[in-house]
Amino acid sequence: MTSDTSNEHSFEAEVAQLLKLMVHSVYSNKEIFLRELISNAADACEKLRYLSIEKPELIAPEPDFKILLISDEKENTLSVVDNGIGMDEDDLIANLGTIARSGTKAFMDGLTEKADGSALIGQFGVGFYSAFMVAERVEVFSKKAGGDQTYRWASTGEGTFTIEKIADEDAPDALSSRGTLVKLILSDDDQDYAKPARIENIIRSYSSHIPVPIVLSGSETVTPDDGEEREEAFTRSLSDGSALWTKPKSEISDEDYQEFYRSVSHNFDEPARIIHYRAEGRQEYTVLTFVPREKPFDLFNAERKGRIKLYVRRVFISDDVDILPAWLRFVRGVVDSEDLPLNISRELLQDNPLLETIKTAVTKRVLSELAKMADKETDTYEAVWDAFGPVIKEGLYEDMARRDEIYGLSLFKTSKSDGKWRSLKTYLDGLKENQTAIYYALGDSEEKIKSSPHLEGYKARDIEVLYLSDPVDAFWVRTALGFEGKPFKSITQGADDLETIKTAEDNADASDDTSEDKADLAALYAFLKETLGDDVSDVRASARLAESPVCLIASEGALDTQLQKILKDQPEAAGNMGLNPAPILEVNPNHAMIKKLANHLKTDGDKTTADDMAVLLHGQALILDGEQPKDPAKFSATLGAFMERMLG
Repeated sequence: MTSDTSNEHSFEAEVAQLLKLMVHSVYSNKEIFLRELISNAADACEKLRYLSIEKPELIAPEPDFKILLISDEKENTLSVVDNGIGMDEDDLIANLGTIARSGTKAFMDGLTEKADGSALIGQFGVGFYSAFMVAERVEVFSKKAGGDQTYRWASTGEGTFTIEKIADEDAPDALSSRGTLVKLILSDDDQDYAKPARIENIIRSYSSHIPVPIVLSGSETVTPDDGEEREEAFTRSLSDGSALWTKPKSEISDEDYQEFYRSVSHNFDEPARIIHYRAEGRQEYTVLTFVPREKPFDLFNAERKGRIKLYVRRVFISDDVDILPAWLRFVRGVVDSEDLPLNISRELLQDNPLLETIKTAVTKRVLSELAKMADKETDTYEAVWDAFGPVIKEGLYEDMARRDEIYGLSLFKTSKSDGKWRSLKTYLDGLKENQTAIYYALGDSEEKIKSSPHLEGYKARDIEVLYLSDPVDAFWVRTALGFEGKPFKSITQGADDLETIKTAEDNADASDDTSEDKADLAALYAFLKETLGDDVSDVRASARLAESPVCLIASEGALDTQLQKILKDQPEAAGNMGLNPAPILEVNPNHAMIKKLANHLKTDGDKTTADDMAVLLHGQALILDGEQPKDPAKFSATLGAFMERMLG
């Protein structure tokens, strides 16, 4: 798509919304706009460096890459120039008119919910638009490498932008034979960003690690020996472009690591772990990765992509090669190989055996570092688990080979942990006599699980139960074979096995139920099953209840009730839900109301009260499960009629 005159275009709806926030300066930390523009410039250089491996003619006029910053205090402008890959008209529309990467809705939700959303910038491909936090107008001049046409893109950030062809002589002098120049006409409140001292300070804070040299040029007021002030032009280097990960650790300060972390993660927290090492031997490669403390907003995107950048001998190759498994996608950083071929296609690279070896080794090292942290730096690791535990647990059903290692890293809230995290090892240390399983309860939240009647029998026996409230928990437990010889067992599914574990009351007094009592209860169970019909698959006595009269249990071969709830909302799975057996109604034989109902059935010829009680008990069990009665109107009418009879 080309044109001989200026063409006006409208921004994508999400971009227009984003720019409205940018223009009205919702952020307190505006200076990150420069970090984002420099990062984009460096990416443009890296992309061309990669393409030039097969097409060296693309960089022949200028083989050395650089980023130039031009400050002009008199004109209140700041320009960021690179001699990277450049853009044609189609690229300008695609890159500067849309938010290309997924997660836009989550990003926008985050912007509108936070007064200071600066930490969100850059996480969804929107770094360029941060320029409008400080600029009343932005102009972009660009010429694609290998092309012969220069274009100018311009916008005030008010909903539209223009693109036009321009002659080379009309382009800024700083734009070379290729690349991009982004010129910011600064707003009145942000003219400070044209000052060289301010620019240098920002570069030191955010961008000194960029693997492309950064140069600042402009003019400044000087006072020579004759005492007469005058403006003098200057050009000074701000960064030599050396890759931070190639330097010895002894030459890298904590500030250097922090700056680099901010760049690759777009987070403002301090990393919980820095993993920096060089592997030598059959393969040589360098790894510099970071374990964050805070989760990014794209953590649960459907693509589940990692953010590890792959380099080969300091040449950027790709940021979408899955160096780490998807369940470690929160780790940020770079891997730089000395052995991988530079000229291999990205499609073939994904299955390259050398890369597979690197992936395995890097994953092993990250897991090792997480294990060390869990063992020696408990508080730090718990902060990591708070942020990324649900993601790490994805590995429990995706990565069978590493499942035992992931179990060792996993932490849980439990019925005995008092809101704190506990490991499975700690759980096993507290097993009761005759306990043969690791018990767990699934639910929407920890609070809902705590209030579940299913816990009563376990609490009465002082048995610890894992609280599993993350959606991922409902999936991994279905394939969990066990931990250190103990199987995982749901407290809301299948028959309970609590008879061999005595309660304090069991140890003090033997049951005084007579054979006649048991016969009456058996008759009650049969009556309830007949009355409730297809709503239940069975009715039976329960050992898992201590205070409540009834609860619903998933059949042994059925899906757990929490997984049923999750799948009910999934269109692709909803069609199979009818294949799931109806739940089992479990009855507390020691509950006073149940005993009275059994006696009523035996002695009273009028079954109306018993019929109503069956409906009400089933509805109560559903409500305790967080569900509504199958027929709310019938339940309400039955309850009303029952109360009316009781009153008189």
